[in-house]
Amino acid sequence: MSASTPDAGATTGAGWQPSARELARRRTRQQQHRRRVLIASVATVVVLGGLVAAVVLSPGWARVQATFLDPHHAKESLPAIAKGFWINVKMFLIAEPLILVAGLALALIRQARSAWLVPVRGLAVVYTDVVRGIPTLLLVFLFAFGMPALGLAGIPTSLFFWATVALVVSYSAYVAEVFRSGIESVHPSQLASAEALALSRAQTMRYVVVPQAVRRVVPPLLNDFVSLQKDTALAASVGVFEALFAAADYGNYKFNFTAYVVAAAFFIALTVPLARLCDALTRRMARRERAGAL
Repeated sequence: MSASTPDAGATTGAGWQPSARELARRRTRQQQHRRRVLIASVATVVVLGGLVAAVVLSPGWARVQATFLDPHHAKESLPAIAKGFWINVKMFLIAEPLILVAGLALALIRQARSAWLVPVRGLAVVYTDVVRGIPTLLLVFLFAFGMPALGLAGIPTSLFFWATVALVVSYSAYVAEVFRSGIESVHPSQLASAEALALSRAQTMRYVVVPQAVRRVVPPLLNDFVSLQKDTALAASVGVFEALFAAADYGNYKFNFTAYVVAAAFFIALTVPLARLCDALTRRMARRERAGAL
């Protein structure tokens, strides 16, 4: 003789039906969800409303609005800034693959175990330490003004070229450390398994270690490239007519700073999607790790 429980769903000709207790649980969860949404919405409105009111009701708001948020100056400065921002994008697209290649090469050199490569490994260590200790802006000045001043035959004199080189040199040192941390995070059992299969050191790095390391460091690499996109604006300091230089040129001529806000909007439009992509990849990797741990 079987006994039914209060939580059991009733089985009828129409199929399974939730029990009264399950329906009550669902109603409770829905009520709690609506309550959390309501509290979050009210808190957001209060906080944002307070911030907006503090800015708009401040004594100098009218002056700030006329100086930084003038629609007329925004419309006038837009074409030049858009043209300059394309230079930022080109610099970013050129520098990014070069940084990836140089950073991975530096990381692999630092992981080399051959006695013949000891001097090269030492130079790689010095390179990463010294370059990371120099501000990127200073590197832009040194390359853009110092290299053409050498007067050597065949050396480019383009400010765009040397500003891009400075970004590659600066970021390759940081990316090399990101790659190196990913390589060192691969479990030693992977290396032992590769040795058991008679793989050489180079084959182990190529087929076993590096593919795993690259997958693990994708989120921090994306963070570095978000920073790289913003740092292309440092080229303005040496006279490259990119977005920031165009905004500064307009502001100096019109005595209005709205152009700076327009330039900032261009950078935000590009960096925010990259940041959200980085967050999505980080969450995806976290889910994979949790699934693998189960």
